[in-house]
This record gives sequence, structure tokens and C-alpha cells, in this order.
Amino acid sequence: MKVHIIGGGNLGTSIAIGISKFSKNNQVTVTRRNTASIAYLEKAGITVSSDNTHDIEDADVIILTIKPYQVDVVLADILPKINNKTIASAVSGLSIEALQGKIGDKNQAMRIMPNIAAQFGESATCISFDENNKAQAQAVIDLFQDLGTAPVIDEKLMDAATVLAASGTAFALRYIRASMQAGIEIGFDWKTALAISAQTVKGAAEMLMEEQVHPEQLIDRVTTPKGCTIAGLNEMEMHGFSSSLIRGIKTSLNQIKG
Repeated sequence: MKVHIIGGGNLGTSIAIGISKFSKNNQVTVTRRNTASIAYLEKAGITVSSDNTHDIEDADVIILTIKPYQVDVVLADILPKINNKTIASAVSGLSIEALQGKIGDKNQAMRIMPNIAAQFGESATCISFDENNKAQAQAVIDLFQDLGTAPVIDEKLMDAATVLAASGTAFALRYIRASMQAGIEIGFDWKTALAISAQTVKGAAEMLMEEQVHPEQLIDRVTTPKGCTIAGLNEMEMHGFSSSLIRGIKTSLNQIKG
């Protein structure tokens, strides 16, 4: 496929790099008003342009990784140049119905919510689309499955997906940072503490993905009676470990909904 990404920020560039690394036979273009900061992408075979319409007529899918206030300006720029295109929007709060109304019946709207781990082939990219556009959406699903996982969800859950999958990256990194800081307190240098903490989280996630079980089942395997693990877990819970995370996720969702 020819993939045209409008918006060369962190998310757009992560998707572009992920496609160049982990998918086959796809050509990627990334546009940004100032291309100086993304010129390095050309070394990976990615086309970079300051023109949102650069070869857009040949694109199979157009991905919007822009801010909500930029949508109308960008669409006014590209709509005269496109026809029968799939437009996959990663714009927070922009519904499929609203986007479809903006792009007209000749093009197909869908929503995606990747995260910056796409660059490493590890994004959890939630996808929603109208059933009438199922065939066109499947190509986008296949593309993002190369970059991690691509669960199809009800659009009403897309804001929640933004928090759980995109903001969730920051939440997970904050846990790793805290674990690293604790590692320093108990005797490790920061590089060793970080390496141990990051690999431990990666290993835990791999076990969950592989075995498809509830986390508590795996927790039980490393929690012995009167052991250090249960003592640490109980101390964390007494100070609101789980409840603070849940409250943080819900607060982020409320922020999106305004």
C-alpha cells in the first residue's frame, strides 16, 4: 500500500518508522509544515514533504495524526485532490460520523488510536469503522497488525482506548521510573536498575499476551506465603497503588470528554 501520513509529530513519525521496519511492500509519505525535524526519515526510505497533497492522489490510505484544530484546514487542502480514499483518523474526539460529514460520501472515514510504540512494532492500535466500509478498513487493520496488535472496538469506546492505549504508555513508563528509583535506593546504579525494571515489565507483559490469563493467576505464581512479594504488594495497596492508577485513567478520560 501507499500510506500517506499527515502530521509528522511523535505519533506520525512512529507509525511511519514502524511501517518501514515491520511491514512489507508499503510506501510511506509523511508531511509536516517544517520538514527539518523529520528529514532523517528519508534514510529509512520514507518520503518527507511540506506539502500535504504531495502525491496524495496515489495514496491507498491517508492517516491523520494532527491536532483537532488542524482538521478543517488540512481537509480543505487535500479534499480537492482525492477521491475514493480511506481516511484513518487518529484525531482525539473526532467521530467517524463527523469526519465522514467533512470528507463526503466519495471517501471512507475510520478511526484509529495507535501509540508511539508502533515504531518498535508494539503498538496496541484500537480501530473503529462503519460496517459499510469493512473491506477498506481491513487493509488498515492488516497494516497495524504488523505494528503490534489491532483490536477492533465499538467507536463509543474510542476515547477510553485513547487513555488506556495511548496515555497508558506514559502510565506504564511512570511505573518503570518509580521501580528504577526504588532500585537505586536499594543499591543499584540507575542504568542497571532501569534495565532490570524495563525487562521485568516486558517479561510480565509477554507472559500475559502468551497465556491469555488474568494477571492475578500469574501474580499467584510469584507470591509465596510470608514472602517478600506479598509483603510488598500489600504495602503498595495500602498506599493506593491500584486505586490511584484507576483514578488517573478515569481522570484522563474525563479530560477528553470535557
